[in-house]
Amino acid sequence: MANLDLSKYGIVGNFEILHNPTYEELFQAEIDPANEGFEKGVLTSTGAVAVDTGKFTGRSPKDKFIVMDDTTRDTLWWDGTINRPTTPEVFDHCKDLVTTQLSTAKKLYVVDTFCGTNEDTRMKVRFVMEVAWQAHFVTNMFIRPSHYELANYGEPDFVCLNGSKTSNPNWKEQGLNSEVFTLFDLTRKMQVIGGTWYGGEMKKGIFALMNYYLPLKGIASMHCSANVGTEGDVAIFFGLSGTGKTTLSADPKRYLIGDDEHGWDDHGVFNYEGGCYAKVIDLEKDKEPDIWRAIRRDALLENVTVLPDGTPDYSAAASKTENTRVSYPIYHISKIVSPSRAGHASKIIYLSADAFGVLPPVSILDEKSAQYHFLSGFTSKLAGTERGITEPVPSFSPAFGEAFLTLHPTMYAKTLIGKAQEHNA
Repeated sequence: MANLDLSKYGIVGNFEILHNPTYEELFQAEIDPANEGFEKGVLTSTGAVAVDTGKFTGRSPKDKFIVMDDTTRDTLWWDGTINRPTTPEVFDHCKDLVTTQLSTAKKLYVVDTFCGTNEDTRMKVRFVMEVAWQAHFVTNMFIRPSHYELANYGEPDFVCLNGSKTSNPNWKEQGLNSEVFTLFDLTRKMQVIGGTWYGGEMKKGIFALMNYYLPLKGIASMHCSANVGTEGDVAIFFGLSGTGKTTLSADPKRYLIGDDEHGWDDHGVFNYEGGCYAKVIDLEKDKEPDIWRAIRRDALLENVTVLPDGTPDYSAAASKTENTRVSYPIYHISKIVSPSRAGHASKIIYLSADAFGVLPPVSILDEKSAQYHFLSGFTSKLAGTERGITEPVPSFSPAFGEAFLTLHPTMYAKTLIGKAQEHNA
C-alpha cells in the first residue's frame, strides 16, 4: 500500500503517503504541535478532537458544478440552480489547481471506503487530501472496509481530490460562482474540491452520486434516517439538515440503521454510510444521551468552542455557527444494526422545520398527499447548514433533499412511492 501511485491522478511530488491510516495515526497527526491554521486539532476533555473549518461552516451549493458531456447530457437534472453545467476544460483547470497543491504537500492521506452497505450496489470511493482531520472525517462517515476487503479493493469506482488550500482566481471567466469549487466529472468518475475546508462537501458530494446511479436501477435513494424496532419494524425519517433526523433515529428503544442517507431495494432499507454527522448546537446530556455518549475518542467535533480546560461548550451563545457538528463512527451508538441494513419500511415520516407555522404539528397522509408533500418538500433552511444562511428561510426542497438530487425529483418520488405501495408502508 505504501507504493500507491498517485501520478495517475496528476499528483507528483516528494511526499509521504499514509494509505488507509489508523485512527491512532490520524489522532497523532491532528494534534501535532507543528500544525498551522485550520489544520490544527484540539484535544478535548471528551477524548474527541475539535477542529475549525474556517469561514466555511456549511456547504457551498452554489459552487457545485457538473461536467456536461455525453454521459450526463440526457440523464442528469439540469435545473440551472442545483445542478449547473460546466465544461471538461474548466474541470481540467480546477483539477490542475488541486493536484498542483497536493503535489507540494509533505504528507498525503489516501482513504479507501465504501458508500453503501449492500455489496451489489455499493461504490468504492477513494479520497485524497493533505489535511489529517479531513481524512478522519471520511474515515468516520463512510464504510470502513475490512482488512480482507482492502487487500482486494482494486481500483476505486470514484475518486475525490480535496485541495482545500487552493482556490480558483479565474472563476468569473469560467462561468463559476466564486473562487471556491466543488466539481464533478461523471465520465472520469472524479470530484475535485478547492477553497473550502468543510468536510460535508465530501459526504454530500458522494451522496449526490448515489442519488444518480441507484434510482436508474429502480432503487429508492433517500435523504433520511432509519431505525428498526425489536420486532423488525423499520421506520424512515425524511427531512433537511437540522430537522431532527439524527436525533429521532438515535432512539434508545430502537436500533439505529443510519442517520442521513439510505437506499431501499428489493431486500429492504440499507445505509450508505459508516458513521453519523450530528448537530451539537445546545447539546444536552439529558435530552440527547446517545449523541452525548458518542462524543469520545475517534469522534471529530467541528466548529465547537473549546474552553481552556478542554471542555466543549455546545451553547449557541459560545458558537461561531448554528451548524456545529460531530462526526463519529456508527458503532459509537450502542444500539445499532450491524451491518447497517434491515427489512422493508413500514412507517415513513416527513420532518419539516416549519419556522412559519404553515403546517399542522402532526398529520397522517394518504398516498396522494404523501407524494405531493414529498415532491414539494416544504421546510425551512436552518441557520448555518449552508453558506450565508443565518436565519430560517422558507424553502421547497423536493424529496427533502433537493440540494443533493441529480435526477428529476419525480424519479425519487416514483421509486419511493413504488416501494411504499409494494410493502404497505
